[in-house]
Amino acid sequence: MQQVLAMTYLWLKAGHVIFVIFWMAGLFMLPRFFVYHQEAAPDSPENAVWTDREAKLLKIILWPSLVVVWVLGLALAVSIGALGQGWFHAKLALVLILSAYHVWLAGYHAALARGERRLTGRKLRLINEVPGIAAALIVILVIVKPF
Repeated sequence: MQQVLAMTYLWLKAGHVIFVIFWMAGLFMLPRFFVYHQEAAPDSPENAVWTDREAKLLKIILWPSLVVVWVLGLALAVSIGALGQGWFHAKLALVLILSAYHVWLAGYHAALARGERRLTGRKLRLINEVPGIAAALIVILVIVKPF
């Protein structure tokens, strides 16, 4: 029985890491798409192409990955008893921030689709650093468990 539980934990962890990679890839790609999208005229055929690409990235990769990351991550936390540990609370806060960032990106996609261009390319390039910084901090928290 203990071997079955150990194998289940390993499969949960593998799935979690796989879908975190998918999610992070999408979080890096979408703001880059926005930079190129903003350079297209709002009523141009190129604008429609970027809108479609962004929608597909959100629908096929980002939203499903977000759901699977949360489900598997919470299952892992419960299975190892991490819910009461400080490092997990910090990680959870960062994942909540990344999730809010994801939702904000989806909203910005909708604004671009309507022809609204609220941010400059430079600001979008800076915003694109958010997932990298969060990922680095999350990895440190999970591996080092500093508190």
